[in-house]
Amino acid sequence: MATWGDSPIPIAGDGAPLVSEFCLYEIAAALGLTPEAGRYLVAHALELFHRLPRLWERVQSGSLPAWRARRVADKTIALSPEAAAFVDGQVAQYAPRIGNAALDRLVDEAIARFMPQTAAEMAEKAADGRHVTINHQQVSFAGTSLLQAELDLPDALDLDKALQAGAEQQKALGSTESLDVRRSLALGALARGDQFLGFASPDVEPVETRTRKTRQIVLHLHLSDRALGEPHGVGRVESPNILVTAAQVAAWCGAPESQVIVRPVIDLNQHVSVASYEIPDRLREQVILRDLGCVAPYCTKRARHADIDHILEWILGGSTGDLNLAPLCRGHHRLKTFSTWTYTMLQPGSYLWRSPMNHVYLRDGTGTRDLTPGPRSPGPGGTGPPASGGSACR
Repeated sequence: MATWGDSPIPIAGDGAPLVSEFCLYEIAAALGLTPEAGRYLVAHALELFHRLPRLWERVQSGSLPAWRARRVADKTIALSPEAAAFVDGQVAQYAPRIGNAALDRLVDEAIARFMPQTAAEMAEKAADGRHVTINHQQVSFAGTSLLQAELDLPDALDLDKALQAGAEQQKALGSTESLDVRRSLALGALARGDQFLGFASPDVEPVETRTRKTRQIVLHLHLSDRALGEPHGVGRVESPNILVTAAQVAAWCGAPESQVIVRPVIDLNQHVSVASYEIPDRLREQVILRDLGCVAPYCTKRARHADIDHILEWILGGSTGDLNLAPLCRGHHRLKTFSTWTYTMLQPGSYLWRSPMNHVYLRDGTGTRDLTPGPRSPGPGGTGPPASGGSACR
């Protein structure tokens, strides 16, 4: 059950113990991992120890690399105890050599043998594999996205015919791009409703066109002073987080179907404060643009989808201003509110965190640094400086 405070949660398969959610944040930070990576590490350890004892024994003896055992554990977390035990018995002997495909087949066999209802649900889901997926997380430097789709055959034939017609029309109108590029442009035109009507062949001009839709582009673009005015200057775009050139932005916004709306520029050097607890949109935007992401140690979640936290609580006299506000993802917001994790703003964009186990972290625009005092290394005179990056958990 999701709650605001700490609670025991299941992170491994059925039969493994529950884990304190806030404990996962502590160990992840101590190991220099994101919260998600730390959670997976603990989940795989519990899965191996409690549900895959043969693989665990091989890891402990040194005859099986931990990363191979973790790969199996990741596959078995969703299995019943009986299915997991079957995989453990089958794979333990061959784990150092088993490939991903063979492991997947073994897991499928375990599901078919011991989880018939799950197998039926998977078969039903697999029967309807139609989808259209546009990957905005892997955008190229040139500003292109990968599209993958599986359609009914009649729909696929219709789409192919429409793209071919659009590509031929662009060529008739003077386009010198390759066929593949013209087909991709035709797909974008279809998405905006720019499909020509009355088009019979490449040699015939279109009789009429549909009303062209405007394309509204919302870009949160960050440029340095040197990049302004330079066609090859490089900036960064939020969501998706990609690098673009000034020329690419000009091409997007300069297209005839594009509608350009300029938002007011926010001066990040200007300090803003209001008298209420509620955070105005302009102040929220300033905090998001300043920090860009959750400011907790090693967290990689974006500020635009995070909570805006009063570093010093409002009820304790904290102000609603940029010098007392920071973006925290929901997990770290709960952690700060309901545990003894604390943090302070050293300066805008720079934060000092302290965990319940007295680990100290500095989070700023360069990332996270572990400042936890470590054991002192003996020098020539028997003393020496503290070991850099030391941690009591390492």
